[in-house]
Amino acid sequence: MTRRPYRLLRVLSSALAAGTLLTTAACSDDGGTDGSRVSGVTASQAAGRRQTPSPTATLTTDRARTALITEADVEDGWTQVKDTEAENWHDSLLIGRVDVSDFLTAKAQAADCRRLLDSLFDDDLLGRPSGASELRGFEEGDSRLLYQVASYERTDPQDSLNWMANLPEECDQFTVTDGGEQRTVQVVETSLPGVGDAREGLRVTVRGTTGGTEATLTLDVAAVRVGDDAITVTAGGLDGDENDSVEQAVRLGTQRLEDVQAGKTPAPFPGDLE
Repeated sequence: MTRRPYRLLRVLSSALAAGTLLTTAACSDDGGTDGSRVSGVTASQAAGRRQTPSPTATLTTDRARTALITEADVEDGWTQVKDTEAENWHDSLLIGRVDVSDFLTAKAQAADCRRLLDSLFDDDLLGRPSGASELRGFEEGDSRLLYQVASYERTDPQDSLNWMANLPEECDQFTVTDGGEQRTVQVVETSLPGVGDAREGLRVTVRGTTGGTEATLTLDVAAVRVGDDAITVTAGGLDGDENDSVEQAVRLGTQRLEDVQAGKTPAPFPGDLE
């Protein structure tokens, strides 16, 4: 399959365990929104004010690939997979029609929650990258970790970080329906290391049935902006909590991106970091 260069993170629960592997994406409710929000939580140092990035080298495809984390940068027993495999991870538990009746301001909130599920499935959590974009996937049992480095020099990733900051309130808990099967989605804020210019962390839990089988999908999601570039991490699956691995990837991955931006070669092993 030809790779789409704008794809971001994909996480696939074990197809054997849950029978959820699909190759088409659609969250089927109508409507849309740009999702931009002003946040005073962690997305920026001052509410709605974008920090001016320091001058950095343009993130080319080669530089983006150099900035990707390796097996040495993530905890536990993660094993790197082929790029072609990681590019095609999907999870059908993320597909469904958002129940508008769950929300006080139904149209706007439902659209934001739908955008979250769509972006997790379609790999565009921070919007489509306007520049270079590279990803790398890892697996450990039934869990998956997908990591991306991308450039947004002609767009503004801060808008998407501000949108993410409001999701724990706007999408605290809601229902999606797919083929007559209902699932409950919960979104909570998670903490991240204080790296980069701005950052947001979320845990998204989807509980319900797929193909008549009970399943719970837990995804830990993180995004960090460094100037006009950003890293995005999504990890999880049917086995649950992967927050420690996400924090490790964020901390070491941000350092790798900053090194590349400064024209340096990232340390080959985490212990080599100064």
